[in-house]
Order: sequence, then C-alpha cells, then structure tokens
Amino acid sequence: MGMAKAIFLDRDGVINELVFHPKTKEYVAPHFPDELKLFPWTIDAIKTFQQLGYKLFIVSNQPDCAKGKTTLENLNLVHEKLHKIFIENNITISEYFYCYHHPNGINPELTQKCECRKPGIYFLKLAKKKFNIDFKKSWFIGDRDTDIYCGQNAGTKTIQIKEEKSLEYTGKSSPDFIANNLKEACEIIKKEGL
Repeated sequence: MGMAKAIFLDRDGVINELVFHPKTKEYVAPHFPDELKLFPWTIDAIKTFQQLGYKLFIVSNQPDCAKGKTTLENLNLVHEKLHKIFIENNITISEYFYCYHHPNGINPELTQKCECRKPGIYFLKLAKKKFNIDFKKSWFIGDRDTDIYCGQNAGTKTIQIKEEKSLEYTGKSSPDFIANNLKEACEIIKKEGL
C-alpha cells in the first residue's frame, strides 16, 4: 500500500466567499451559517480532486472568536452547514483542521502562540501521520501568503488563489502556481498530474 496524496484547502476566500464586517470594515470568515456562500465552482472542483484520487483536508485559521468578533458556537454552526453541503454532494473531507487561537486575541482561553496556526504545519503533520500522506505528491491551495508558507514548510506544491478581498495578505510568498479560483486550480492539478 503506497502513500496517499492529498489536497489541503484553505477555506475562506477559496471554498466560500469572504464576508464584509461593517464594524471592523474588513472582509472576514462567515460568522453565521446564513453568511456561508460557496463559490459557484467549489463543488465541481472539489469533486474533481476527489475523482483524481486525492484525500481532502480543510486547514483554516479561525481567529475571530479569539478576537472577540463571534462565538465558537457560531463558528461551529458555519462548519456544520459546510459539512452538510459536502455530504449532500458526496464529497468526503478526511478531516477539518481549524485553529481558533490568535497571539493578539482578547479571549483569554484562545489567546496564545500556538503550533496549529498557519504557516505552522502542525495540522499537516497530523494528517500525514494519520492518513499516510506523501507531501511530495500533495498540494496546498490558499488565498494568503500564510497558506503558501504552510504548504512550502511541509513540502507540498502550492497554488495561490487570487482573491481580491485578501490582497493585503499576499505578495510576499512565491507559490508554484497562481489561479483566479478553485476551478483554475483544478485545471492546474489535472495538467500537472501528480
């Protein structure tokens, strides 16, 4: 039995749209289930990854509870809605990895420098151990430099999604490929054929 290949996906700005937060005037992850809107190409792209034989993981920094912007209960409801959509579409996510910490939070329980926050590779190492993942045959797809650094730190190939609402968090990393969306990322992976 050989090692498995995987696609590690960032969530917000890649799978679903970012949401404008009027209080802070910034685009953030959905805070409520009704704010979760998948991009129109998300399901087809992820289904294709699955058909190509990749194990699928979501790896997402979710610091908004640590920062006092929403509750863990709300973030869990958003996650449950996403998980339900995937199940309805016969998509199997091997594991969801969410980091709820932030070094500069205001919620004492979640304010810390942790191992699991990207660009750290704690979650990727867990996936490797549990599912026998070969990083050399795997990909990390995200819209921020931290996603690209995370993939590079683990030794995966990387694709940066050009999400205009995340531009302030990009420009310093050197991804292997750049795509406008997950559909284009899908074409790249099909072409590379790892």
